[in-house]
Amino acid sequence: MTDTTQHAHHDHHGATGGSAMALSATLHCLTGCAIGEIAGLMIGTAAGLGNGWTIALSIGLAFVFGYSLSTLPLLRAGLSVATALGVVLAADTLSIATMEVADNAVMAAIPGAMNAGLVNPTFWIGMMIALGVAFLAAYPVNRFLLARGKGHALTHGYHGAAAEPTGVRRWIPSIATGTLVTAIVAFMVGGLVVSVADDLGSGTDAGSSHALVVGSAP
Repeated sequence: MTDTTQHAHHDHHGATGGSAMALSATLHCLTGCAIGEIAGLMIGTAAGLGNGWTIALSIGLAFVFGYSLSTLPLLRAGLSVATALGVVLAADTLSIATMEVADNAVMAAIPGAMNAGLVNPTFWIGMMIALGVAFLAAYPVNRFLLARGKGHALTHGYHGAAAEPTGVRRWIPSIATGTLVTAIVAFMVGGLVVSVADDLGSGTDAGSSHALVVGSAP
């Protein structure tokens, strides 16, 4: 294999590896952001908060959950809380911020999505679209950071550093990103199904009431 061929071969694998790591990093950030976003929008909608307060709450919770999920593996690896938080703040802030801007912009742009209510299909469909756009927006950001040894690359070296955590560290939960993504998707699909069923039930009840009124007319 010539030097040129070897160089191209390594570039190909480097690009493939970078894409895979960027995908993993984006999904990792998305899980925390999604949990915070859904919780914030649900709380804001249920409490009747205005769009501004609901967005602020969602962004705040997204950062809290995003940072928390990234911090747990570092604590299991033996880092102190202060050190782990410092690494996570440097690694994930830009990715989470990008997701939040995209996510909330889409939710605000979809007519009625912010005020739809938890049993309205518009709310859940809007959330699905918004999180999808957030993922697409954050992926190139993570790819750019990883190519420069920043972003999620800062935490990657600590993952799995301690194969068998001992002491207090063994009580720190280890949750796979895939498990969280599956749970979030299932929760959102469940919310959509319930809201659609509620709409269909309301439509049936309204039709029955109308038929009774018409039938009782002289």
